[in-house]
Amino acid sequence: MADRPASETPIGSNLPPLSLHVPEPRFRPGDPVDYSHLPIPPAGAQPRPDEGCPASDTAPLCTDLIRVLDENHRAVGPWDPRLDAETLRRMLRVMALTRAFDDRMYRGQRQGKTSFYMKCTGEEATSVASAFALADDDMVFPSYRQQGILIARGYPIVDMINQIYSNRADKLKGRQLPIMYSSREHNFFTISGNLATQYPQAAGWAMASAIKGDSRIASAWVGEGSSAEGDFHAAMTFATVYNAPVVFNVVNNQWAISSFSGFAGAERATFASRAVGYGMAGLRVDGNDPLAVYAAARWAANRARANMGPTLIEHFTYRAEGHSTSDDPGQYRSAQEREEWPLGDPIMRLKRHLIARGEWSVEQHTAMDTELVEHVKAATKEAEKNGVLGHGLHHPFRTMFEDVFEELPWHLQEQSEQAMRERRIKWPEWKES
Repeated sequence: MADRPASETPIGSNLPPLSLHVPEPRFRPGDPVDYSHLPIPPAGAQPRPDEGCPASDTAPLCTDLIRVLDENHRAVGPWDPRLDAETLRRMLRVMALTRAFDDRMYRGQRQGKTSFYMKCTGEEATSVASAFALADDDMVFPSYRQQGILIARGYPIVDMINQIYSNRADKLKGRQLPIMYSSREHNFFTISGNLATQYPQAAGWAMASAIKGDSRIASAWVGEGSSAEGDFHAAMTFATVYNAPVVFNVVNNQWAISSFSGFAGAERATFASRAVGYGMAGLRVDGNDPLAVYAAARWAANRARANMGPTLIEHFTYRAEGHSTSDDPGQYRSAQEREEWPLGDPIMRLKRHLIARGEWSVEQHTAMDTELVEHVKAATKEAEKNGVLGHGLHHPFRTMFEDVFEELPWHLQEQSEQAMRERRIKWPEWKES
């Protein structure tokens, strides 16, 4: 007997009614916070497979959590990268500089000097430690919270501020939103506000590098929310099929603006677990442990450079502040979350590790913070000489038509002249610089 059409099923049928699951975070504003449900394994307990192992050997590490720094601030276990003290101090300094830069730019936005800013507080290790693990000529495809990579690669702070202020010294000529940097010289691909587009771009760049027989690899970053985009899965497919030398980073900071990670699939599986379905190597790492992040990034980079293919790394971390200056996290999450986060703060953890090694002190750290605050302050004053947002010091009006064609086509030349003419009519006192 054929099944009865759904439209003819009696209301009193014994079939259970269907229900839709809508993910809901554990804590909302005003709720007490308890992270005891998170499995946090002891540091050093995770095995480190050979970089040339079959991708399937990494499957257990997609649900585990690679950790190096223990409760006594010591580096333990097989993932300890055994970095010398000077390298660790440089890493600490770049992370601290990134945070000082964020704090200053946040205040600048509140003062009306720019329209928008995004801090990476609590996530500095996911970019800075990764940058230290890569070669300087490896191509990076960042999202909008990886300013630490540019700083680690020596990009001038003044130039970053000029871009944020969209002033006359902005190398991007005011054509990008604040914080969407680009630097060919530093192998830093242009940041895009279109989420996850950098993933297939990174996969394609890595494939091209392999086709040319180059030795450079690509590395890309997205937030866990962006991993729900179709571009993420297209990139994963291409990278696996063609064995592209690329490292995919998913920064799981628990929140995609006001949507918690469950909307991107975190309730069902870890984000690193997606590697298993694609036949890709995968690692899940404590994103607030700079040594663990460095070790995982170096492992994946070495694997890619040895023609063993791509790796997906999930950085398990926490977005300590708002999504951007346009966001108020107090409207959707408990204020206690930041204080209760069980994996701590990446800067404090590296600071305590160096102190425990006898290679740093509280006094040195305080002096460094003071120095960096003054450094960023001086850079800000220098950049402000070129203008801040909306104060008339910007690139000449004609530049909006430049830098796309080697020779300006006739129709754009006409548009340019018409725009200039209308501008002079409306503002007779205006003069093109």
